[in-house]
Amino acid sequence: MLKRGIRFLLKVHEVSVVDYPRNTKMLLGSLLGAIAAILQSAGLIGGFGYAFSMMATGPIVLSTVISVQFGLLTYVVTAILLLIIQPSEVLVFLFTTGLLGVALGLGFKWSKQKISVTLTGGLALSAGILLLLFIFHFPVLGPSISSDINPTTILAIEGFSIVYSWIWMRVSIAGIRQITKRVMSKNLLENNESN
Repeated sequence: MLKRGIRFLLKVHEVSVVDYPRNTKMLLGSLLGAIAAILQSAGLIGGFGYAFSMMATGPIVLSTVISVQFGLLTYVVTAILLLIIQPSEVLVFLFTTGLLGVALGLGFKWSKQKISVTLTGGLALSAGILLLLFIFHFPVLGPSISSDINPTTILAIEGFSIVYSWIWMRVSIAGIRQITKRVMSKNLLENNESN
């Protein structure tokens, strides 16, 4: 069981995306930024809204995998949109869901191993949560978690962040593969029709 788990973590993720023209990247980045802002602002609803809020990571990952430059711009555009439609979600987005999305996207671009991608996202997410909790004293984990520096809390946040990053890494791989397959099959169909 342990050997199988280690083999899985050392596997290559094989995520690749079609190289789009600059205008297409800009259009996709702005569209994905708007989607991320809408999903993040759904956290205000409470209950099932939090599930939608967590999904704001997905558009940021996709945008960063398409282009690092446009991924970072999408991250900034989403934060600006949130300032307009839901200011209370800006800090949460900047230091948790959005930061995780950028880190996972960068991990996919810079490393081929799943473990590296997971650790990149996990470390970024834990750093963001710790900054919110201990520097800004923002109760991102709820009012029951103290903002006093505590080694147990730090370890729990680190463990949670790595597991959460691993889940998002898996979801991102599945989503990007589906999108790539659909785009490639559509391109093949259009090329066949033009011939």
